[in-house]
Amino acid sequence: MEVFDLAQPMRRGMPQSPNHPAYTHSLVRRHGDMVRAGGGSAANDILVMGTHVGTHVDALAHVSQDGLLHGGVVAADVQSDTGFSRLGIDEFPPFVGRGVLLDVARVHGVEVLPPGYEVTAEDLAAASGALTINPGDAVLIGTGWSRHFGDGQTFLGTRDGAPGPGEDAARWLAEREIAVTGAETIAYEHIAPGAGHASLPVHRILLVEAGINIVETMLLSELADARVTEFQFILAPLKLVGATGSPVRPLAVVP
Repeated sequence: MEVFDLAQPMRRGMPQSPNHPAYTHSLVRRHGDMVRAGGGSAANDILVMGTHVGTHVDALAHVSQDGLLHGGVVAADVQSDTGFSRLGIDEFPPFVGRGVLLDVARVHGVEVLPPGYEVTAEDLAAASGALTINPGDAVLIGTGWSRHFGDGQTFLGTRDGAPGPGEDAARWLAEREIAVTGAETIAYEHIAPGAGHASLPVHRILLVEAGINIVETMLLSELADARVTEFQFILAPLKLVGATGSPVRPLAVVP
């Protein structure tokens, strides 16, 4: 079997949303700072980061609409300085099941969709072709945008926008009762040029209305280049009690 690692590498200075605490990694003890009897030494380090930095999965507690979370849960009733007593990422069970890649970039004959391109329901239908999307599947949307990860300014899409699903594409997915969905950009949304993250309707549709978790900043270019469309998908967030999201290292396993 072949295993595709669908997580972007995490390092200082990587592109991320300015709405979340930046990724910082430092060695706090170096080899030689302390040497044990016999000559042994150990190094260790510290991480400081937001839970929505790098490749990560959103909990259902991440977004509310008119004060309500998924299922009509009143956000104010379940949140505190220690996190959420309901719908935190600790309630997301590890996912092992069928994954499908809908490569919208390939549908349009390009490696990368243009900045600000809105992925439509028609795009998803065309990308699925003869594939059936089943309830409980994981559906990943290929835009090619992970190829820009090394160019932070382009990847962020602050000026020119970023490609992603629009509202009708989100509803197309929700109608199929999928379990989880993922894409390559920082925000799982169509981001118009200059619009930033001021409005995120797809998050509302998927997280609040449909109860479908979202994976963002995925590395899907290698899977797309291999023309893999079906695979076993493995997604296991950290069990962070009450957190609104978690770093994750998704895997696609191809027999």
